[in-house]
Amino acid sequence: MLNQPTIDQLFQVLADPTRRAMIERLSLAPASVSELAKPLDMSLPAVVQHLAALEASGLVRSEKLGRVRTCTLQPEALEGVEHWIKARRLSASQR
Repeated sequence: MLNQPTIDQLFQVLADPTRRAMIERLSLAPASVSELAKPLDMSLPAVVQHLAALEASGLVRSEKLGRVRTCTLQPEALEGVEHWIKARRLSASQR
């Protein structure tokens, strides 16, 4: 079970539409920072800041090989949010 600060951080990260778009893209396949930045209307440094938040939350992991940083979604981090929501839904439905 995730603790409250972890849940708060995950929801804060997921509240941003740019980060959700990055997660959606990464759910299809790993991608380089450049590939993630391409469809977004923002600078590369801004994309890197969003990736830093995603990595700090545990939702994304990146690895640098040569000059390319490849990002991968960590689906197990989403399971914590899913379990939290499921528990609230169950509690509410049992009232």
